[in-house]
Amino acid sequence: MLPVKKRKKDRAAARFTKKESMSNSVSRPIKNVALIAHDNLKAAMIDWVRENQTQLSGYHLFATGTTGARVEAALGLKITKFKSGPLGGDQQIGAKIAVGEMDVVIFFWDPLAPHSHDVDVKALLRIAAVYDIPIACNRASADLIVKALA
Repeated sequence: MLPVKKRKKDRAAARFTKKESMSNSVSRPIKNVALIAHDNLKAAMIDWVRENQTQLSGYHLFATGTTGARVEAALGLKITKFKSGPLGGDQQIGAKIAVGEMDVVIFFWDPLAPHSHDVDVKALLRIAAVYDIPIACNRASADLIVKALA
């Protein structure tokens, strides 16, 4: 069995493999992107997705239940929805990360508000770090990640 560091590097390389062509352009396989937003940031998530809709429409989008339903209703994007975060949706996305089926997480979370499922939020952040998955926790980092994916 490979050491953890080597496995993580191999997964990251596989996720973001580059194919160089004669024109030196870079193409990547379609990405699986998770969208999560706490209640007071759902409108901000919708605005961010609207601004990046053209690019995001080329990815497989996943979301926790309420976030996915609101984004889908507002913008008409096809989104695979898990359960609401407090009902296990954060854990479902974490499970996708653990089996190598999630490439990026955009998670607009409010670190100043109390959440009944705070342990789930921390577990999701931890599993993303363990598996070397880019995770944006605010609009600025989400902008950087979506530009990097382009």
